[in-house]
Amino acid sequence: MKTDITSLLRANIARLTPYSTARDEYKGALGIFLDANENPYQNGLNRYPSPSQKEKVRARIAELKGIRPERLFMGNGSDEAIDLCYRVFCEPRIDNAISIAPSYGMYSVCAAINDVEFRSVPLRPDFSLPVEELLAAADSHSKLMFLCSPNNPTANAFEPEQLLQLVERFNGMVVVDEAYVDFSDKGSLKTYIDKYPNLIVLQTLSKAYGMAGLRVGLAIADEKVVSIFKQVKYPYNIGTDTLGFAEKNLEKDITGQIEELKAQRDMLERELPKFRCVEKVYPSDANFLLVKVTRARELYDRLIADELIVRDRSTTKGCEGCLRITVGTPAENKKLIEIISDYDRQ
Repeated sequence: MKTDITSLLRANIARLTPYSTARDEYKGALGIFLDANENPYQNGLNRYPSPSQKEKVRARIAELKGIRPERLFMGNGSDEAIDLCYRVFCEPRIDNAISIAPSYGMYSVCAAINDVEFRSVPLRPDFSLPVEELLAAADSHSKLMFLCSPNNPTANAFEPEQLLQLVERFNGMVVVDEAYVDFSDKGSLKTYIDKYPNLIVLQTLSKAYGMAGLRVGLAIADEKVVSIFKQVKYPYNIGTDTLGFAEKNLEKDITGQIEELKAQRDMLERELPKFRCVEKVYPSDANFLLVKVTRARELYDRLIADELIVRDRSTTKGCEGCLRITVGTPAENKKLIEIISDYDRQ
């Protein structure tokens, strides 16, 4: 379907006059800065983040992603883009958002913060996508649908054809969170932005690019959506140092690390089921595994005692008895295997 983005906006957002700085308005060569009440003594950080530097980083990311810079929004982590989706499209106490369950917890947290009803639709027992159930959960006030693929914590990527079915049939914005897409063979939906203006694809520099400490999230979307996000965000949402570190690290080739992590993931998928305490290792398209074990909390406590931290998801509906284990370095994964092996012999 061809969606009129303007018709989905909150009324106050459609009327919004965005905050503007003198440096946004001035088009000449920049010289002496007496506009922003900054400390004039140079220390490398005394000025607000430079729009031109951000454009340089944005251009580099757009090049890596194979998209036009106008289609890229950079946020303070993907969480900023998630929050902006609510602030831009959902009227508090009127509109609602839909998502799969279990999935990334910030979708529901941001809904609660923005006072927007959140509707969860359970995945099927094999963690496959319940397309018809998701559509059935929608009504005339459903403005957002969040789909994490590969999904966290289940680790599986959904079939692109099913995701596009939802983009075509849902009368709102479909947000496909691809934080782990670099570890999947299913590919990205970013190439479908041209065809579907109601599609927003989230990606990040935190996972495959190894920049979790910088908190740089990406939203790839129709130019109008990106323009609106830029108007609504806070003026200086990404710091100067962050932009500088991101620019430097984006020059590194991450292909080798991704291949090693995928190989280590496959090794863990083979080795973990050999232990009596492991009931099932779910297939993974991400850099982590969801592992069902006989006594999840007991094994979790044992790992913690040996200073190895995993995520206990055993109380999450749909993930009962499961631990979520991130794929580490070969040495870290070897330590994991050793601890579980020792535990298994008891």
